[in-house]
Amino acid sequence: MPTLNWIGKEAVVKHHSAVPFRLLEPVPELSCPPRPTGELSAGMASGNLIVQGDNLHALKALLPRYAGQVKCIYIDPPYNTGNEGWVYNDNVNSPEIRRWLGEVVGKEGETLDRHDRWLCMMYPRLVLLRQFLREDGAIFVSIDDNEVATLRLLMDEIFGAKNFVATVLWQKVYAPKNSAKHFSEDHDFIVVYATNAERWKPNLVNRGEKQDKAYKNPDNDPRGPWRADGMSARNFYSKGLYTITCPSGRAISGPPKGRYWVYSEEKFRALDADNRIWWGVDGNNNPAVKRFISEVKQGVVPQTLWMYDEAGHTQEGKKELLEILEFDTSGDVFITPKPTRLIQRILQIATDKDSLILDSFAGSGTTGHAVLKQNAEDGGGRRFILVEMDENIARNVTAERVRRAVQGYAKGALTPALSQGEREKNRVEGLGGGFQFCRLSAEPLFTADGQIRPDVSYAQLAEFVWFAETGTGFMPSSPALLPEGEGRQEPLALWERGWGEGSLSPLLGIHEGRAIYLLYNGILKDKSPAGGNVLTGPVYELLPRFDGPKVIYAAANRMGARAARENIAFKQTPYALEV
Repeated sequence: MPTLNWIGKEAVVKHHSAVPFRLLEPVPELSCPPRPTGELSAGMASGNLIVQGDNLHALKALLPRYAGQVKCIYIDPPYNTGNEGWVYNDNVNSPEIRRWLGEVVGKEGETLDRHDRWLCMMYPRLVLLRQFLREDGAIFVSIDDNEVATLRLLMDEIFGAKNFVATVLWQKVYAPKNSAKHFSEDHDFIVVYATNAERWKPNLVNRGEKQDKAYKNPDNDPRGPWRADGMSARNFYSKGLYTITCPSGRAISGPPKGRYWVYSEEKFRALDADNRIWWGVDGNNNPAVKRFISEVKQGVVPQTLWMYDEAGHTQEGKKELLEILEFDTSGDVFITPKPTRLIQRILQIATDKDSLILDSFAGSGTTGHAVLKQNAEDGGGRRFILVEMDENIARNVTAERVRRAVQGYAKGALTPALSQGEREKNRVEGLGGGFQFCRLSAEPLFTADGQIRPDVSYAQLAEFVWFAETGTGFMPSSPALLPEGEGRQEPLALWERGWGEGSLSPLLGIHEGRAIYLLYNGILKDKSPAGGNVLTGPVYELLPRFDGPKVIYAAANRMGARAARENIAFKQTPYALEV
């Protein structure tokens, strides 16, 4: 299989592994609704999240909680057009990216071609994004002609060429650009890959008014409206050559040259007897099969050409943004934000009503807005995770837009020319929901000498332990006791009764038949070797029982040979947590 090479590739291929784990630090006053001060709440496992920070570090921080949990990823990365004249830099030449390239690639990173820079930026982020997807998940990437060819090769390498699904053409403008140098560029691409293309199945798209208009009932059939389908096809069919006689008496010697009737003569006569063949008003047309709207699927198979009247256009996206937010100058406005209708179409195709959606290039917050709109329209409970690098954009555009979508807003509310009555008339009702706003911690989870930071809580470390052991995201559920029997795959609730401060349990859960425990930070109320972070005989007796194999993370093991007899695999913290 052809592979893609570029300057700096060797430095970034495994860079995702070197990115340190950081913690997410909630910012209560920027959350919606504002939340009490504290760490990332367990409740947010079933809610929405907006993270401000470099998306490479943010993705690494999110992995322990969300690995393998995301049904749909949508990203709209920089198109690498070379245009530096707008707020959301589109040529991978921002100070943050240049600084990162200098640190990771080295001195040659300062002089890389812009395509090399783009590839260096995208590779480790796509590698991490793949780890978030469920086995039945898919990723949708917006891009244009500048990088679509390299993106395909890049994703073939990371996701596997066999997991390529489609390249969608989205008509992003509704009128030609007369100022175009060569051709008016009317479309963007959306490149789609699945974790497992054999397993991923798209949902049907709701039939629009245009499709329904094709169904009519000229013969007043009691079964309702229908449309006529041709009776011949090019595929060879051994029973597809015979003469047909029309009701008018005209004989049709066979199907058109090079084609075959799609039904055997016996099946055709049965359909005709059931009034499922249309011969035209005068009974002299070539036969066509009647497809009744009441008998077809309640939707259509997604196509790869998305026209603006079905999926919106960039001017619509810009109008939506200006209706909900105000900007100081024209230069501050996003030039080509995606319309919510485009993202909703992706959600309709690629998600269930309870799916988790991730966008690590959140920008103007369209994905979060679209998730809220789709939930309001179909009664769903989808959740989103948005990541935005720029602090100003994250606070004042991404989060503020989603906040107003949640709570409601008045179109042009800050326009002085509008009267109070006009503002109220322009009021848009809130969609409901909320989100927690977080920043990345300044310091990594582990200190420079490899020790766990002293301010890390038990609940925070538990997520990393679970991820290190299982490679899956830790999603605490509602309080529950140890289930009977084996085979439970998801983590148990941390918040069980009777286990130390905050009612946390040393048993994280059972994965693939083995129980996973963590002794840390005085989970048994006592940090002394006899009753806390060190695995001893008395400590073991206090742990929730499990008869199968057990993995126990602790600072030390003083059980000796008994650990093997009890089917315990001991792993020492922090040294066993290099993931």
